[in-house]
Amino acid sequence: MKIAVFPDCAMIIEHIVNKRGHEVLSATNISEDDLREKDPYDDSDFDRNAPPFNMEGYSVMTGNKYTSSEVPSGVRGRLCLYDNILSNAEATIILGRKTRKAEQMYNTLNNLILFGGGTGCYNTYKIIIKYLRKMHIPSLYLDYPNNRDELIDMIGSINNFLDALDNNEYGQYMNSTDNINCDNKPNSSKISVDVFRDIVDNL
Repeated sequence: MKIAVFPDCAMIIEHIVNKRGHEVLSATNISEDDLREKDPYDDSDFDRNAPPFNMEGYSVMTGNKYTSSEVPSGVRGRLCLYDNILSNAEATIILGRKTRKAEQMYNTLNNLILFGGGTGCYNTYKIIIKYLRKMHIPSLYLDYPNNRDELIDMIGSINNFLDALDNNEYGQYMNSTDNINCDNKPNSSKISVDVFRDIVDNL
């Protein structure tokens, strides 16, 4: 099954998905195996026909179908790279943003490898997550783990989700108990304007 993972540099999640035999969709079409086989110092097999180097002509305009013309060109340009994911995703795993209370479990390099990476343009991510929600495909939304125990629980949730995909037990749509919004943050409880007005009137 083709699975979209966001953020797309969350290596620990991508490794679990690949290990379970699923395909992680990538904006650059570079798999984990490709990275292992390639010599980082060898440019002889540099492929200019692979994204993003082959984006030309009408292909650079594919991002326009996801947004209006008023959206900055940088956002629409990045959406061109993610068109492959939005068009072909059969399931998705979305990890929330790191919180201030998160413990320093690893050094800076490992933090990047495990959960982070460059987001490019955060507004692009918000649009992508919004469209993935509209697709009503099997989805898993996860809070960012704040400590080692939460990290272990997160890995367990991913494996349970992949088990459901393997056994066709997910139905049309699946969500976790983690309530992540399009900003990749847990939803905060809000009150209506009328309730707020009553509170003020009673002061």
